[in-house]
Amino acid sequence: MRSVPLVAPKRLELIEAPLPDGPRSGELLVKMRAVGLCGSDLHWWAEGRIHAGQARYPQVLGHEPVGEVVEVGAGVHGYKVGDRVSLEPSITCGHCEFCIAGRHNLCKSSKFMGGPEAQGCLRDFVVVPAHNADPIPDSLSWHEATLMEPVAVWVHTYELAPVRLGDTVAVMGAGSIGLLGIAMAKQAGAEMVLACDRVPHRLELAKAMGADIALNLNEDDFRDAVMQKTHGRGVDIVFDAAGDPRTINLGIQCARDGGRFVLIGIPVPMQFDVDLHTAMSKELNIQVMKRSNHKGRAAGALLAGGRIPTSLITHVLPLAQAQQGFEMLHEYSDGVGKLIYDFTL
Repeated sequence: MRSVPLVAPKRLELIEAPLPDGPRSGELLVKMRAVGLCGSDLHWWAEGRIHAGQARYPQVLGHEPVGEVVEVGAGVHGYKVGDRVSLEPSITCGHCEFCIAGRHNLCKSSKFMGGPEAQGCLRDFVVVPAHNADPIPDSLSWHEATLMEPVAVWVHTYELAPVRLGDTVAVMGAGSIGLLGIAMAKQAGAEMVLACDRVPHRLELAKAMGADIALNLNEDDFRDAVMQKTHGRGVDIVFDAAGDPRTINLGIQCARDGGRFVLIGIPVPMQFDVDLHTAMSKELNIQVMKRSNHKGRAAGALLAGGRIPTSLITHVLPLAQAQQGFEMLHEYSDGVGKLIYDFTL
């Protein structure tokens, strides 16, 4: 089968690899149809790490996969050959205190597909536990279904930090996660969503996803705009999808007294200054997020209901052009928003 491991910083190679073992009892063998390229994939590619975790070359990336079940292991119920599925990339133990409490994303034994501990999905076939598969609604195309995993990140975010009806919201960063966050906030009943980024074409995508205002941080004073639109109050909730120290501290400045600040983006520097004095003076509720926590089915329902626009999908490439896709997203070139690898091309 084809596989595209990361073999060195910023270098992917298309190779022929053996088929994965299995499926064993309780598992599915899935043929990949499409995989979305995520910003965290880009961290592994460009920086060789996420947080303190270091890349281990060769490392197969890709954790926004959809595919077709081609073989069913013993003891599996609810799936059959030919079923279309989205895959939850975090393989967890199922019996630790966190899994039992429904916080699978905190499982200490978890292996995240695309990280150093488990191969990702930029390969033709994947074996996964059946409980990591979520049915794809019939109305979704393969390309649209790749959004189930990133939308699931937002479903989990709303478990801990929901937007409330009438809230004013700031979204820092208009990459794919930020763009989906704009749409989620509008669907939740936000009165106003203000977004910012440094890439002009991303601001246009932000407006298409529902942002009331989208400003360029290189040209505009975002905090001033927030204060003008909220009459000096600040927004009820800030979602930072950029992970940039500048946007993190700007977001803290934009939140109202007693408001909420939520960090979803992955910071690149390991150490940086955070304006905690301002956060304390406002008594902000600060929440950080980790992954999607097995929320694929809810995400699929949102997408199937047409409530989350799919206009952020701008580019579709064959697997053979994996390297070009990572370079495109890293350089913000060609107006790229969400990029998908289509395994049938």
